[in-house]
Amino acid sequence: MSEIVKTEAIVLSKMDFSDTSIITNLFTKDFGKFSLIIKGGRNPKNRIGPLIDIPNYLNIVFYKKENRELQLLSSADSINHFPGIKNDYYKIIYAFAIVEIIKKLIPDNELHNKLFNGVVRILTLLNSSDEAVEILFSRFFLFFLEEIGFQVQLNECSICGKNQLHQQSLGFNFNSGIICESCKIDSQNSYQINAELFEYLNCLKFSKKNKLLKIEIANTAIAFMEKYLKFHIPDFQGIQSLKNNLRSV
Repeated sequence: MSEIVKTEAIVLSKMDFSDTSIITNLFTKDFGKFSLIIKGGRNPKNRIGPLIDIPNYLNIVFYKKENRELQLLSSADSINHFPGIKNDYYKIIYAFAIVEIIKKLIPDNELHNKLFNGVVRILTLLNSSDEAVEILFSRFFLFFLEEIGFQVQLNECSICGKNQLHQQSLGFNFNSGIICESCKIDSQNSYQINAELFEYLNCLKFSKKNKLLKIEIANTAIAFMEKYLKFHIPDFQGIQSLKNNLRSV
């Protein structure tokens, strides 16, 4: 028995199916990530088919049936198709990076309401903000890590507990967190964090405004967070959307 339900959704992927249909993978506000079929979606007269485009933000109605691999889409309306993203090469790259980590790292049918709202917010900012895309994405990436249970520990030295860590050359252990300048001499470090990177990560973590934020340090922070995630999820091979597509600075 199916029930008709409504929710908001971000389009993660689409593929042709049979002669006339489309299969799409969506990240939704109320049901997590799952796939639907749009019957007749490739028909030129079909109103829904053109709306199924990465990373469109939609209101959808679908027939929900438990244990069915593909749900059936009934109707869809656009909330935002993000024209500002689709008209900018680098914004497209980072929008696809956001979609990629959601597809790869969020299990199907697992509710992530706060993360969904975060995805809508970052796509909205990418669409309209003048802030560098690297900085916007790095802020979202740190938020994403926390939401999936891999918080980056920056508050105090994970060995001695010292919390005055500014203006130091620090270490970072992917298991335990930040390591102060004194303790890192005798400890096993996974990563070296200079004072600039530490300040940048703190700006991201605590939503501090800093007009001096640089694209270069944002890229360094993204690389650090990628390595951190690879350590905790060995099957994760990095964000492929960003490979060979970083902006020259």
